[in-house]
Order: sequence, then C-alpha cells, then structure tokens
Amino acid sequence: MAESKVRKAAAEPAVKAVVKPGRSGKPESHQAMVRRARKINRALAELYPYAHPELDFEDAFQLLVAVVLSAQTTDLRVNQTTPALFAKYPTPQDMAAAAPEELEEVIRPTGFFRNKAKALIGLSIKLRDEFGGEVPRTLEELITLPGVGRKTANVVLGNAYGVPGITVDTHFGRLARRFGWTTAEDPVAVEAAVAEIFPKSEWTMLSHRVVFHGRRICHSRKPACGVCPIAPLCPAYGEGETDPEKARKLLKYELGGQPGQRLKPPADYPGRAASPNGTASVAGTGLVDGAAG
Repeated sequence: MAESKVRKAAAEPAVKAVVKPGRSGKPESHQAMVRRARKINRALAELYPYAHPELDFEDAFQLLVAVVLSAQTTDLRVNQTTPALFAKYPTPQDMAAAAPEELEEVIRPTGFFRNKAKALIGLSIKLRDEFGGEVPRTLEELITLPGVGRKTANVVLGNAYGVPGITVDTHFGRLARRFGWTTAEDPVAVEAAVAEIFPKSEWTMLSHRVVFHGRRICHSRKPACGVCPIAPLCPAYGEGETDPEKARKLLKYELGGQPGQRLKPPADYPGRAASPNGTASVAGTGLVDGAAG
C-alpha cells in the first residue's frame, strides 16, 4: 500500500491552479492557519505512512550516539559508521573507557571526529557515573549530557521512549517557515510555535513527516513544487520548480527511485536499503545542537 502511494506521488503532478493561502487579499487568521497546518499534517501522513527515524539504532544509547554523530554529515554516513563503533563500544561503560584517539579513528568518516569523540566520551562517563549506565527518560536530564540539547533530547525521547517531542532540524525549521507556521529562525522558538498548533500526540510523527518531505520534495535550494501533493496548502508554492516534468527529476530517495539512508530500514519502508559502502551525498539531519544540517 505504501509503495503504491509512493508511485502515485512521484507520477502525479500537483494541482496546477494553486491559490496561495493568505494571498487572497487579506491576511490569514491564526485559526485558518491552524486548520491549514493540520491539513498539511494529514496530507503528509498519507504521503509518508512509513515515516521513521533515518538513523539505524537498536536501543536508546545507540540512538543517542548516532544523533551526536549526525552533526554536519549524512544519516547514511552515520549508519555506515555505527556498526563498527557499537561492535567496539557496545555500552556507555565501554565508551566511557575508550582511548580518545581510538574512538576518533572509528568515527573519523562522520567528520569533526575530535569534537564528537570528546562529546561521546563525556556523555558516556555521565551516563555511567550519574545514571547507572542508562539513558535518562526526561528532557531535563538528557540536556545535562555533553553535546546534547533540546533537539537531540527530543529525538531520543520520541523514538526510543515514546515521549512526544518536536525535532527542529534544518529541514523542519525551513518547512515550518515555508508553511507559514512561524517566522522564527531560532529552533527553540520554532518548537514552541509548532507545539501550539498540533496536539502533543502528533509531535513525534509530525517531525518525521516534515523532515521526510524536506528531504524528498521540499528541498532547500530547489523545491519540487510541481509534483508536491500539498502545493494547494503551501504559501511558498512557486519558490521552486513548478513544471511537473522538471520537478519530478528533483525527487529524492524512494520518491526518486533511489535508496534511503538506512542500512536496516523498517519493514514497511517502500524504498531500497542503502549500501553499507555507498557514498553519502545528501545532507543529513545535523541534529546535534549548534550544528548545521
């Protein structure tokens, strides 16, 4: 079912006669914006019923480490690096005792490996000494770990523990502004604004859907507006390529017939798994706080 939706989304152009919300001569009311935002979320749920974290992980510690490594690299590059990393350092206790130069060598492919190694050893020591070797389950405790801020904490809470959270990476922030949900640039302000629009139960999946859409259709430099199913709901329609044929060539990952970022994607993922030795060529999440995506 998900695969047929992917084929349909890739094959069908967006509605040609698009009237931009709030551009009909009078400003869009807050109430109208909220209604439109929730329609967008429902449309994205239809388009990406298989939305998920694009980092491979098996437990909260692996996810935490993977998110730290994802700063300024791709999720694919992280996924290609973590199997060897977790084979060598499977627990916080093991990573806390790591020799910095040895850890740096393992994570070197992800870039900025010295700073990342310092953060990983620091957070592992704190997990070992203050949390009994367990990743904490509250945002307040998570953000006390070295290299961990609200974005990273929300990823771990939402995807390892089922605690709702909004993850504002570069994709989410860009689309939240394009959709007219906020004008804020600061990730914390974006998170607060979006939290007021959607019920808490939607926060985690909303984050996945918006990030999926940003990676696959609503790209930073050249959005594929001409094949975007939510074009009629988007105030930014026309910022990208509106010709359906040209726009279709801009589709990425499973929508463009290409593999995803995960080596071990969920069973319902309609695209192909990435190669363990392939090239990471598409910008990742940049989820570590203060990092670009």
